[in-house]
Amino acid sequence: MNARTDLIGDMVAEDFRTAAIFKKYGIDFCCKGGRTIEDACDKKDLDPNKIYSELENLPTSGASGIDFKSWPLDLLADYVEKTHHRYVEEKTPIIQQFLDKLCKVHGDRHPELFEIRDLFNASAQDLAAHLKKEELVLFPFVRKMMNSKISGQAIEQPHFGTVENPVEMMKHEHTVEGERLEKIAQLTNNYNPPADACNTYRVTFAMLQDFENDLHTHIHLENNILFPKSIELEKEFSVVNN
Repeated sequence: MNARTDLIGDMVAEDFRTAAIFKKYGIDFCCKGGRTIEDACDKKDLDPNKIYSELENLPTSGASGIDFKSWPLDLLADYVEKTHHRYVEEKTPIIQQFLDKLCKVHGDRHPELFEIRDLFNASAQDLAAHLKKEELVLFPFVRKMMNSKISGQAIEQPHFGTVENPVEMMKHEHTVEGERLEKIAQLTNNYNPPADACNTYRVTFAMLQDFENDLHTHIHLENNILFPKSIELEKEFSVVNN
């Protein structure tokens, strides 16, 4: 890993411990992972040397985390669906209920809660459709490609033409969600509740922060590992079938 030249998303894919460093400096490693550290720092007026130093001081052995890059694509798709898709489906209605309650009880003193609720509800609606497109269109084709590679059988061209088409759509939708969550983080003062916050207020902000963290990991696994590897795998079939 070369922190001065590698793309941020590639670095996180290589060693997920780097994500915590990028998170610390407010650098998006998922939706905007296709940038160098220098490019990201220019946008935020940060000193890249501080980040280089922290990355270079990461221990070279005993790395924690899972090497997702080494996983077969069908296993990675299963993991994303059963871990991150389920997380969104389980947590979304709970957060929505809490936000409704906060708007009723605290909305007069904290009107920003209404915008937070509107943003989260829009995200919930779009994510529900997004997850289904992955589960019903993209992921089944990834599994089909893996099965064909193992069996050596030809694979039929999908109705969407090439896997790059749904991938680009998913990446665009990831960017939209990333921007929504960034706005929610701003409105919540980076999930720091106000002095008059009740326990429900604090729990809701903590849940929103967890939701953002989970979605960042979710998008990272897809944008930086699953999607590019799926495109590479499809190219193998085009060579074989021609």
